[in-house]
Amino acid sequence: MITTIFSKSRPFNYILVTALLIVCFFLYQLKDIQSIDSGIEIAKKGVLLLLLVASLFISNFITKKNGLSKDNTFPFLFFFSFLILFPTTLGTSSLIISNFFVLLALRRLISLQSLVTPKEKIFDASLWIFIASLFHFWSILFIILVFVSIILHVARDYRNWVLPYIAFFTVAVVFLLFAFVFDKTLVDNLLEKAYFNFDFNYFTNKFQNIALSIYVAITALFLFMQIVTLPSKPLIHHNSYKKIIIAFFIGFAVYVVSPDKNNSILIYTFMPLAVMATGYFEGIQTNWTKEATAILVVGLSLLSFFMQL
Repeated sequence: MITTIFSKSRPFNYILVTALLIVCFFLYQLKDIQSIDSGIEIAKKGVLLLLLVASLFISNFITKKNGLSKDNTFPFLFFFSFLILFPTTLGTSSLIISNFFVLLALRRLISLQSLVTPKEKIFDASLWIFIASLFHFWSILFIILVFVSIILHVARDYRNWVLPYIAFFTVAVVFLLFAFVFDKTLVDNLLEKAYFNFDFNYFTNKFQNIALSIYVAITALFLFMQIVTLPSKPLIHHNSYKKIIIAFFIGFAVYVVSPDKNNSILIYTFMPLAVMATGYFEGIQTNWTKEATAILVVGLSLLSFFMQL
């Protein structure tokens, strides 16, 4: 039933998943309802919810616009499933904002395939990544994907190699001016987060460990199938799929090196993994296998969500 519903791109599908995300968001916020004691706090929560919904639509737009999926809404469904697999993601404002800007950068980098206005896309992507790093420092690692994209598409023009540095200078100057005028501690707060931490003993309960185990198993399946089936993909899309795979590994690297480690940091891998999951489902020929896998992924995500509330 799940595959039947989401195998087509219908407005109902978007409304259904968006409604489920809103319900899950409010259920999670009920845990800290006492902290929401003012109109400003309510407004902040509203903005976070809008960014989460926007992230769903951006992920779906990237996959469909660049030919990484057929006319279906699987990317929308799977991104939502990965979000609720780790409920703390729904309440971590810095990661939600940072990932939103990373998605904007990925949108520009994946579309670089068309070679239309490449300089604008390289600059925009670099700008979004450096802005994202202001909210979660180690998301700056996604700048690697900018240089990979330059190598894959426009390496011969030396000016393209300079654009990321111009974007860095632009963000740095604006940020420093803002900090000196309004809050000088912003610089110190950013620098305090610029260190490595490889300690993975952060679990506060067994359900977080279970959720991570589920995610690792799902990731192993979809990543393996994406790599194995890459040669069979249309040649015109090979570079785009390569960037999706690299983006996943960069997102995982952000999780590995980040201080104050928790499962929520895996948010940077959700969009690339949703693309891989979509490709896997589109390649399954037997309906019962597709349906069983979809039920397993969505069911385990919902179960994990309610266990961690």
